[in-house]
Amino acid sequence: MPDLPIYRPVLAGKATVGGDTIRLEALPERHLLHVMGTTTREEIEAHLLAAGLKESSVRPAGYRQWFITGNDRLSDIHLRALTGALAGRAFICDQSHGRIRIRVSGLNATRVLNKGTAVDLHPSAFPVGSTAMTLFGHISIQLTRTGADDFELTVLRSFAESLHEELEALALAHGAKRLTA
Repeated sequence: MPDLPIYRPVLAGKATVGGDTIRLEALPERHLLHVMGTTTREEIEAHLLAAGLKESSVRPAGYRQWFITGNDRLSDIHLRALTGALAGRAFICDQSHGRIRIRVSGLNATRVLNKGTAVDLHPSAFPVGSTAMTLFGHISIQLTRTGADDFELTVLRSFAESLHEELEALALAHGAKRLTA
């Protein structure tokens, strides 16, 4: 009998790191869709609501490209409904298996992130809802500000452990402790 792939979350076993001013945690590996085409963010958001994915977030990922992320499992019914609604206007590629999301939050989140990225994270330059495709050190990421002191980093699966370890070292240097494993 052939070996079947066994699903294992890439950051399983990595500690949540936190303190009074910083928190680092791997987000659930649920759904992440790459949308490419001649559609708009508003159109995608409207179709998400119609498809029953109201807790999903739409983020720019380049010219005529978006990522749809969420903490819920994506059923085939939801994916077919969204694909059908955008047919002729956009293509959807499920990247849930290939990209990982990491949250960095707290009063020192911008200080930690400024150690690895050149994006100006001041709230006037990068307000809540802003997204940038950028580098953190040598690793390509999508950086999104989800709250005043909350950020989400989306990274290719093969770089997730390296990014997490780099962020963990920076968080520990800002007084955080390993909370869970």
